[in-house]
Amino acid sequence: MTVTTRKKRITISCLVTLSLLAHLLLSGCEQQQEINQNGQSQITIQYDGTIIAVGDSLTAGIGVAETAAWPSLLKTQLNKNGHNWQVINAGISGETSSGTLSRIRWIIAQNPDIVILETGANDGFRGIPTHVIKDNINKTVTMLLDKQITLVLAGMQIVQNFGPIYTSAFAAIYPDVAKEQACLLIPFFLKQVAAEPSLNQADMIHPNEKGHKIIVETVYPFVMKAIEAQ
Repeated sequence: MTVTTRKKRITISCLVTLSLLAHLLLSGCEQQQEINQNGQSQITIQYDGTIIAVGDSLTAGIGVAETAAWPSLLKTQLNKNGHNWQVINAGISGETSSGTLSRIRWIIAQNPDIVILETGANDGFRGIPTHVIKDNINKTVTMLLDKQITLVLAGMQIVQNFGPIYTSAFAAIYPDVAKEQACLLIPFFLKQVAAEPSLNQADMIHPNEKGHKIIVETVYPFVMKAIEAQ
């Protein structure tokens, strides 16, 4: 083997090594290799940010598959549009605004960048005084904002089971809180979905798969505003 041939092979080998290193460095921006408890290597995805969807059964996705609930669909839509964000579904069926307030410290401990807060509907169904609901939501929002978490507040409305005065006072909770706390507000979380038979399950309360898709269309622009605020 001549010296010239040997030098060529060494040069090619160096180029291949550099190429592999570059590939690994670029891959490291999106993935990280870890060792699990069994000593096996596994790849974990690295996200640009984390969104936690906090809410009741409307967020938990009761009656539909987890992948068909709006938080999962929101993640799919974000990723499809080039936004490498994680969306965690933290909905609990039957939760009230007081329940949300009681567990918000746990939510904060997960270090989310954005929280979508959907709560209060179950309070309204039970006729809980609107000042109590507003106080719970206000305290929850304050705790999130104090930790520099970007908040998207989901506005809710209820049927007039307790009369027009209560219904009106309930609807006013969300814009009032958003104005006082200077946070993003989705005027009505169930826009185009509420009371629409084709978009709800038999109970006419919980959205079906089609309804959850409409919810994502409603929520998405506000989430984008929250991401831009980051």
